[in-house]
Amino acid sequence: MRSIGELARASGLTVSALRFYDRSGVLVPALVDPVTGYRWYADDQVLPARLVAGLRRVGMPLAEIAAAVRHRAEPAVVGRLLDAHLRRLEDGLTDARRELSRVRALIDHEEHPMTTRLVLSRADLAAAIDAVRFAVGTDPELPVLSGVLFDVATDGVRLVATDRHRMAVARVPGAVDGPARRLLAPVALVDAVRELSGVDGGADAHLRLDGDGLTVTVAGREVGGAALPDEFPDYQRLLGTRVPAYRITVDVPALRAQVAGRPPARVLRHEGVDVPVTVLGLDDAGGLRVLDDAALADAAPDAVRLGVNGRYLLDALDAGDRGQLLLELDGPIAPLAVRRPDDADAYSILMPIRL
Repeated sequence: MRSIGELARASGLTVSALRFYDRSGVLVPALVDPVTGYRWYADDQVLPARLVAGLRRVGMPLAEIAAAVRHRAEPAVVGRLLDAHLRRLEDGLTDARRELSRVRALIDHEEHPMTTRLVLSRADLAAAIDAVRFAVGTDPELPVLSGVLFDVATDGVRLVATDRHRMAVARVPGAVDGPARRLLAPVALVDAVRELSGVDGGADAHLRLDGDGLTVTVAGREVGGAALPDEFPDYQRLLGTRVPAYRITVDVPALRAQVAGRPPARVLRHEGVDVPVTVLGLDDAGGLRVLDDAALADAAPDAVRLGVNGRYLLDALDAGDRGQLLLELDGPIAPLAVRRPDDADAYSILMPIRL
């Protein structure tokens, strides 16, 4: 047996860190002396402790460290956790570079106004707007959510919309000339851009972000307008890079018929409005099914159940515009992700409803 100090030296963790991971249930001592309270660890706990130390150094969240320790004998599971965290770190570095670029642009803006130009596929732009438009907020008390964010990077633009209860994201690759920047376009301007993107002729859409405005030109026709003055929420924090417990490919027409063709399992009253709650679960083969009230009552206590706003789910299915979509779910308190199997950059997230 090793004392806590010996395990600290062998693993690279501090004594206080080992105490923390004991309290968190991540690395529990093999023995705790009932008289002195001293913690003692077995030799086979050195490797898990070193694993915790390494993951801690790269900033992996506690829940994912715990999962890595639990599944350390399953390399494929741990590999997915590591890949997800690496993507999160890479995204964070990309975001930091983009934010620093914006800071430089803000500092130089008055003296050196900057213009960013993009050339995008007209069809791709139209499809991206269709993929996010349903999630635009309509609450007059939250005007910052009443538009679509155009988040321009070096290789294209990401469109984002949210009303707090759901969020939709789509990306359009393209040629970019100018600094990375963000612009929050009002929904009326977005709708005008969508209409313009649907015109015949002209394969490309030309976007100009200049000052506080957006101008889009397609086949000689142009629409433009001023951006909303508010700062859009930090949507990156909402995306996450978790590894979902279940990733299920669904037939969209069949699932839509189930959701629309039967009464909701619950109806909740929220802010004076009736909200139909659709409850999703798993069938015996591990596929997705919609639970009615009777099935919900008969479900085992530990069965997978996730409640979402049924109208929002139908909107997400319609925006996907595909015969098949990929649904990712974890449990009753984790968001539901609706993804396109052929496009990792286009998806929506629906917040869960407690049952």
